[in-house]
Amino acid sequence: MPFAVYALAIAAFAVGTAEFVISGLLPLLSVDLGVSIPTAGLLVTAYAFGVAIGGPLLTVATARFSQRAVLIGVMVLFTFSQVLCAFAPDYGLLLAARVASSIGHGAFFGAGSVIVANLVAPERRGAAFSLFIGGITVANLLGLPGGTAIGVEFGWRSTFLAVAVLGALAALVLVFRIPKAAATQGVRPSFRDQVAELRYQQVWLSYITIALVMVGNLAWGTYQAAAMIEVVGIPQENIWIYLLVAGFGAVIGIYGGGRGTDWKPMPTLIGVLLAQAFFFFTMIFALHDQVWFTANLLVSSILGFAYSTPLQARVLAAAAKAPNLAASLVSTAFNVGIAIGAALGAWLLSSGVSYADIPAVGVVFSLLAAGTAALSFRLERRTLRSASSGR
Repeated sequence: MPFAVYALAIAAFAVGTAEFVISGLLPLLSVDLGVSIPTAGLLVTAYAFGVAIGGPLLTVATARFSQRAVLIGVMVLFTFSQVLCAFAPDYGLLLAARVASSIGHGAFFGAGSVIVANLVAPERRGAAFSLFIGGITVANLLGLPGGTAIGVEFGWRSTFLAVAVLGALAALVLVFRIPKAAATQGVRPSFRDQVAELRYQQVWLSYITIALVMVGNLAWGTYQAAAMIEVVGIPQENIWIYLLVAGFGAVIGIYGGGRGTDWKPMPTLIGVLLAQAFFFFTMIFALHDQVWFTANLLVSSILGFAYSTPLQARVLAAAAKAPNLAASLVSTAFNVGIAIGAALGAWLLSSGVSYADIPAVGVVFSLLAAGTAALSFRLERRTLRSASSGR
């Protein structure tokens, strides 16, 4: 495997850590900046909206430029933004720095995917993409708990500085190790042709499913550290251990979702979403017992990542002629759900809802997502039957 792919995985790890680590830092941020935890949670919402809007716009705007230059430019912006986060004197400037960091997030994965595809032979692209996207999974496994542990020990600002250093190193490696030839791309379809690929129900219903799942996941996930402290009774200095457990679950979920996609993607997806609704329901009761909570957290994390691979594969298969735009809009769907989920959680908590009741949001939205996926599957099967009978 070319070393440049590993460099891209490191960069993906840095970008993923910057997005996810904020949930582990919310209690610290809240105290230091003098804002409530729901208000601090809007940092997640702002970042997600930046990704959702900035990703597709930058992907389209930079399509004619060298993807190598786009990728390196995005990493420089990312690194500078992390430094701004670390030295932000108040909540408003931290919010602005987070938005600046998020702008290139979607474009990073679009440009990175093009480069990966050109670095390896077609028969090795699956493994290369897995390694590249694996940086996000490792960010959940190590970046989130590791960044939280650094923040608890040395202050939350040190976490952003650590991510900035990682981003700067990744940018330097990309400069020297990504060959210019790898940034080129074959004939690109027109913007109109790319948009036309999004008309299939498998594409837009998958986007809706992704967004629905993420609303439930982030209404809980954004405030999970605070819930662990306030409800479960876990000391703040031990939160990173439980986040590490969730990270292991994420790795298992990604692997299991991939295997399920190769087996029967839609039955796997619908089954995972229904199971996720069930374990969000049990989380309401598990929050009052540390052992039960730990087990429930692990299973919920597995399910919370197992659903993504079948959906992304479904989108890319249906929109085969516009993979860049389709993939960028997958990121948009994720982040629309993240933004709404974090904002909904903040609104519920500000309205007096207990941390212990927030998992109920996950129950509702997982069931809505399962229903949407089942509808898409039924429409697809009906179309196939109609095509078969018409022959």
